[in-house]
Amino acid sequence: MNARDPFLRMHAVNVYVRDQERSLRFFLDTLGFQVAFDARVESGQRLVAVAPRDGATVLTLIQPPPRSLQSKLIGRATQVVFVTENLAATYREWHSRGVRFLGTPRLRRVAYEAAGSSSAAGDDNATAWGGAFARFEDVDRNSFALVSFDEVSRAVEAQRRAAAERQEAERRAAHELEIARQVQARLFPQRLPELESLEYAGACVQTHQVGGDYYDFLDLGQARLCMVLGDIAGKGIAAALLMANLQANLRSQCATAVEQPEQLLRSVNRLFYENTAENAYATLFYSEYDDRTCRLRYANCGHLPGLVVQSDGTVTRLSSTASVLGLFADWPCRTAELQLNPGDLFAIYTDGVTEAFNHRDEEFGEERLLDVMMRARDLSPSRIVDAVFDDVRRFSGDRQRDDVTLIVARCKPREGLPHRLRG
Repeated sequence: MNARDPFLRMHAVNVYVRDQERSLRFFLDTLGFQVAFDARVESGQRLVAVAPRDGATVLTLIQPPPRSLQSKLIGRATQVVFVTENLAATYREWHSRGVRFLGTPRLRRVAYEAAGSSSAAGDDNATAWGGAFARFEDVDRNSFALVSFDEVSRAVEAQRRAAAERQEAERRAAHELEIARQVQARLFPQRLPELESLEYAGACVQTHQVGGDYYDFLDLGQARLCMVLGDIAGKGIAAALLMANLQANLRSQCATAVEQPEQLLRSVNRLFYENTAENAYATLFYSEYDDRTCRLRYANCGHLPGLVVQSDGTVTRLSSTASVLGLFADWPCRTAELQLNPGDLFAIYTDGVTEAFNHRDEEFGEERLLDVMMRARDLSPSRIVDAVFDDVRRFSGDRQRDDVTLIVARCKPREGLPHRLRG
């Protein structure tokens, strides 16, 4: 609401009737109105209101107690005026439906006092135009005016067209957004390559229908799996487009990842830098898992630390090894490695997890994330992901401010490998 120009509109006009249901049928069946609301309050009294199709006018149909003061208002001239674009056509249609008119439409001149004028009569500031009007009655002899003024008709038509165009634009935008949501849903992993020594899962819950979080599982060949998770700066359609751009760059060049991951990431950064706006960037956690040796090689590009929770509860944080993608043409990148052992949990996530807020503006935080993972560590990775999402949802209620994305993997025992591998 603008304090200097506050929103204000007419809520309703009261019309007193003898029988609400009979009057309701008249306005709905004869005049073609629609129900604005129909409910009973705690006292048991029925509240009924009707409106024309555009919903601009609401008539509350009040059935007062017999012999009350309000009952004396039934059957009066209501001073309610309806405007129609074509008075003759509306008159013919309503008359054919049995509406009682107090005469046929008539023409008259109406003087309208312009703003600041003290009197319309003989005043150059007064505007006059020709108009047609008729009066009609409802089933209780309440009378209403039906008018068609040239100036008003043009305003009604302009409003009608603007409302129709706005509704169509909103419908088209919603349809296009739904298509974008379906397309983006297909960009997330549709299958999980099978590994002997690793079980894993990932999921994303977006704030809007489309978003800028990205996660993927890429089969690099030679018994290697790439687990990647990114967070595009921004939200909505713009972030979703950048997410698709980043995904396309990674997937198209992942064949070079096994031997030269730094070269892959430098190439991805260059393409992202060249094909996006100056202020566009993304954080990225890129990791490769070797199914033969259970070693994890990773590059943390300005992202939150990856977490490795060992079977004894020790936590290792995989901090940044490079800056964010997309801001710098000259972009140094390095990778790091560590050994995963049976029972170790590996997790990467976006800030929608740890920076979820509750009603006291407290963050969910890394400590709560680790607590959920420790409590659920014996469950499958997909169940751990669900447990984290459930805790974040309970913590923040309906206050989700950002996309929430998480990948969880567990190293599992495999025949031929010692119980604990040393890096």
